[in-house]
Amino acid sequence: MRRFCLGIVLTALLLSACGGHNWNSPYPAADSGKNILYSVFSERPKHLDPVQSYSSNEIQFTAQIYEPPLQYHYLKRPFELIPLTVRKLPVVKYFDRAGKLLPNDVDADQIDYSVYDISIKPGILFQPHPAFAKNESGNGMYHDLSAQALATIFKLTDFPQTATRELIAEDYIYQIKRLAHPKLHSPIYELMADYIVGLRDYAKVLSQAQQIQPDQQTYLDLREYALEGVELIDRYTYRITIKGKYPQFIYWLAMPFFAPIPWEADVFYSQPELIRKNITLDWYPVGTGPYMLTENDPNLRMILEKNPHFHKEFYPTEGMPGDEDNGLLIDAGKELPFIDKIVFTREKESIPRWNKFLQGYYDATGIGSDSFDQAVQMAGQGEATVTEEMAAQGIRLETTVAVSTYYIGFNMLDPVVGGSNERQRESARKLRQAISIAVDYEEFISIFANGRGLPAQGPIAPGIEGYRDGNEGINPVVYEWVNEQPQRKSIDIAKKLLAEAGYPNGIDRKTGAPLILHFDVTARSSEDRSKLDWMRKQFQKLNIQLIVRSTDYNRFQDKIRKGNAQIFEWGWNADYPDPENFLFLLYGPQRKVGNNGENAANYDNKEYNQLFEQMKDLEKGARRQKIIDRMLMILRQDAPWLWGYHPKDYGLYHSWYQNVKPNRISNNNLKYFKIDANFREKQRLAWNEPILWPMGLILMLLIISFMPVINTFYRRERSTAIRRELSK
Repeated sequence: MRRFCLGIVLTALLLSACGGHNWNSPYPAADSGKNILYSVFSERPKHLDPVQSYSSNEIQFTAQIYEPPLQYHYLKRPFELIPLTVRKLPVVKYFDRAGKLLPNDVDADQIDYSVYDISIKPGILFQPHPAFAKNESGNGMYHDLSAQALATIFKLTDFPQTATRELIAEDYIYQIKRLAHPKLHSPIYELMADYIVGLRDYAKVLSQAQQIQPDQQTYLDLREYALEGVELIDRYTYRITIKGKYPQFIYWLAMPFFAPIPWEADVFYSQPELIRKNITLDWYPVGTGPYMLTENDPNLRMILEKNPHFHKEFYPTEGMPGDEDNGLLIDAGKELPFIDKIVFTREKESIPRWNKFLQGYYDATGIGSDSFDQAVQMAGQGEATVTEEMAAQGIRLETTVAVSTYYIGFNMLDPVVGGSNERQRESARKLRQAISIAVDYEEFISIFANGRGLPAQGPIAPGIEGYRDGNEGINPVVYEWVNEQPQRKSIDIAKKLLAEAGYPNGIDRKTGAPLILHFDVTARSSEDRSKLDWMRKQFQKLNIQLIVRSTDYNRFQDKIRKGNAQIFEWGWNADYPDPENFLFLLYGPQRKVGNNGENAANYDNKEYNQLFEQMKDLEKGARRQKIIDRMLMILRQDAPWLWGYHPKDYGLYHSWYQNVKPNRISNNNLKYFKIDANFREKQRLAWNEPILWPMGLILMLLIISFMPVINTFYRRERSTAIRRELSK
């Protein structure tokens, strides 16, 4: 009996041991109650070097680490550029061929070049990094290490010494030069080479310099090579000269492409032995931003921590009407950032991500179609709100119209969907038009996005200049205007176009074989598989067989860059609020193959290209709108994309997650967010309180079930002992 009682006591002690930390928590007990934001990512970032990074899954990290000269006001709409590291917004000056200063309202054709003088604030420091550490001679301590010296170095934190230094204008110049580096293949090089004076010639100079270097030397000191269009004025001021007039250039100054890179980091990361160990700028960024990357395990976890050298920056003191009522100005004027650490966990599937959010282990989440009805209900006049269940947990819904487009692209270099001669191109154009009609995006939005989207009529997203509503905004190739709304054309019209393309009923008239097309995607989850089944059925309406080729995102990017995809699924989030940022995605000189631009379809239409070159230099107005309308007409007829849809973002946030105002233009937003960690811990404990009595009951039943065996054993031992006594 004493043993039985002892078992009960031990059980009680065991069950009480969970104390103040949940058994099911995915985080260390030591982090309980700490000022940490918990988020997720699904695709591992390929590039964290700002000269190469250009994907939304990458900028969520790079935008917190690197600081370009400008940023967007966090609260104001429409989006407003404000200084970040600069003293004030740069004012552009226009000059003619003779170098004469021109008035601001002069016609673009009279402007030979534009000048931007950019002055940064003194006293800004880089994050601590071994690249800045110096030896007694004042040289870089870790700039020229032997393989033996690096034998015990496997990650950046293995270097025992770090240091910092002040940000200077030369650091911004160094990064602009890197856009032309022959080994870096920046996705915006071709675009910037059309504007920054001398950048194209500079690329040739660097290429020649690279060729004459010793085989083992990978570092190319860009300080030794002058770039005509970028000039150092003084320690804190530099000048950029642009060909002609390019009003959108000011927006690029708010992107990581134009963030500073210190030469010390370049020489440090150029050491072959470090490259072999994957200790590179693509893996370990170095910046002046509010956060620095302290753990990079992109298959599991990525961690940002507060930069101890971050300069003074403060929460906005003004916003839009309603911001104060919504609690977005409570922290007005307070020093940033508010959060000490951000833990990003990789979650490939939506269900575990959703469950962990409900348990309080993720602070925010998007809403998959499988959990939409559980999370959201439609109120009067179609307004979305959270369900009673969500409201009871203090969860709130934030929505915003995304300045984005999701589309399916055709590779115009492919002989079937693009064509290699005039006859083939006409056939391919009708094929693309037929598919555009057949793929019913209204149905897609209803099934897979729960109505959270708008079928696209072209590349430009709502809220951007050039986007038109109503009858004048529809795509006449795909839609008719019926009863004051767009109506998709019938499948019979699509079949007629398919026959004109040379594929009656999906059969190649020349060969008699079924038409088979290949679709490259990055699908992984069960929800993605459902989407792909749906897409196959859309093509099957035309008796076209669609073969899906699924791969990871990095491999997918490689295939697009090399032109190895026939049809592909992709999307675009606007970098800046101007139609040029969408229309350049189909500009011929921006094609992926050969130019490494952002025109993934490799579309190249001479008239469209000429109109684009006129449009980009114009200020907002009727003349620009007329050109945009003509460009959209060309695109709709050529159909290089299935225009897809423009999504509406829905996000769920726990009540302890504060200062959230979603947008897709400004990306450096983590510094504004705030977490009530103590309240979160309290809620986690309440929501995840373990049900212990079944465990105790099972243990007690096990003990009771063993009691007869124990008693039998005890009686046998006692009987044996008595017999031994009697035999003495």
